[in-house]
Amino acid sequence: MTVQASSSSSDQTELLAELFAAGMLIETGVPGVYGHSDTFELIRERVAAAVGALASARGAARLTFPPVIPRRTLESTGYVGNFPHLVGSIFGFHGAEGDAVTQRERAATHEDWSEFQGQTDMMLLPAACYPVYPAVAKRGPLKSGGTFIDMGGTWVFRHEPSLDPARRQIFRQHELVRIAEPEGVIAWRREWSELALQLFRELGLRGELENASDPFFGRHGRLLAANQSADELKWELVVQIAGPKPTACASFNYHVDRFAETWGLELSDGTRAHTACVGFGQERITLALLATHGLDPQRWPAAVRTRLGLS
Repeated sequence: MTVQASSSSSDQTELLAELFAAGMLIETGVPGVYGHSDTFELIRERVAAAVGALASARGAARLTFPPVIPRRTLESTGYVGNFPHLVGSIFGFHGAEGDAVTQRERAATHEDWSEFQGQTDMMLLPAACYPVYPAVAKRGPLKSGGTFIDMGGTWVFRHEPSLDPARRQIFRQHELVRIAEPEGVIAWRREWSELALQLFRELGLRGELENASDPFFGRHGRLLAANQSADELKWELVVQIAGPKPTACASFNYHVDRFAETWGLELSDGTRAHTACVGFGQERITLALLATHGLDPQRWPAAVRTRLGLS
């Protein structure tokens, strides 16, 4: 079955065409899956370095995980139930020798060969922070002050094909995670919303912080989204790129003790830790810079070029 791309505005498709024509993005034939030019990657890397420097200066420890996650781990997060429309499962060949021949023949003519595939124990990672919580929980109770993790730019996948160049199926999320006492986590999320706003101003981006909610699925999901918004558990830093509404380029999420309950994250006094994460969309921020300052970084404002180390 061919999955159609979601609707997009005329200025979004025009921007996508301009990025293709300029060679910034490289078309693959799949909406939301693109190659990048060296210029695009240079900008993205400098954005990542700017975020990483802010995190390092504040004592973050680095952890790195691959862009896949054990199926049981993802199931434990609740993601599969809350966002079934975004899930990416990994399948592999589960047939006999004769089936392999049939599969090869069908694949050669682009026919359906899915009957020879079975689900593996791995899934594509939909949120960069998910592997952190069970990994930290295995270390035992947290010392006073908790921990601060910088995940760097991790590839994540969400099945939402679109012709909006800012809505990718696979992209890099620069994720920061805080696990600590409630008051420390709440203060940390506020601090990082202010740091992100300041960084965006230094990059010449007109960002606004908004209360938001995740795209939960179905009727029950609408209730979850309403509760999330009412409790201000999710903020987004939005910037106008293209389309009728600004695009979320960073998010600031407070989970209370939900992941602590799931994974057994405890403080030294035996109480549950609280958690929060901050995610910077590296490709979206790069697109925001290109849309705001133009497709030729050599002609960007000097202050922006200096901030990113481009001059």
